[in-house]
Amino acid sequence: MQDYPHHYVTCAEAPAEGVISVSSKGLETLPSAAPAEFGGPGDLWSPETLLVASVADCFILTFRAVARGSHFDWISVRCEVDGILDRVDKVTRFTAFHVHVTLHVPAGTDVKKAERLVEKSDHVCLVTNSLTADTVMTKDIVVHD
Repeated sequence: MQDYPHHYVTCAEAPAEGVISVSSKGLETLPSAAPAEFGGPGDLWSPETLLVASVADCFILTFRAVARGSHFDWISVRCEVDGILDRVDKVTRFTAFHVHVTLHVPAGTDVKKAERLVEKSDHVCLVTNSLTADTVMTKDIVVHD
């Protein structure tokens, strides 16, 4: 890992009308548009969906690191996030992120340890720690035979 601070540089470009191109050096350019809720086409990534996706993505990356550091074996994880956008004091903002994690583990796994590691990952995720909205997490641990 590199020393802090880290810098992440992105760029968004667009003509007067139409699709926005979101890019970062060395990465595939993403087309973006307003979501359907704001009159957009609804078939492209939007700032809102990208933000909510980054909560889910960060949780999984964090869980991988936490599990690795704890020598914890697991099969797969799914993180579904429902980001709630609302008007508060005449300001539109995300007010909550409902995070649902489903962790699949092999037979014989210490389920309590699995739950603790999921909870720890939720608490140390840098994306949710960088946002002002509340994060509410639920979890399911699925043990496979």
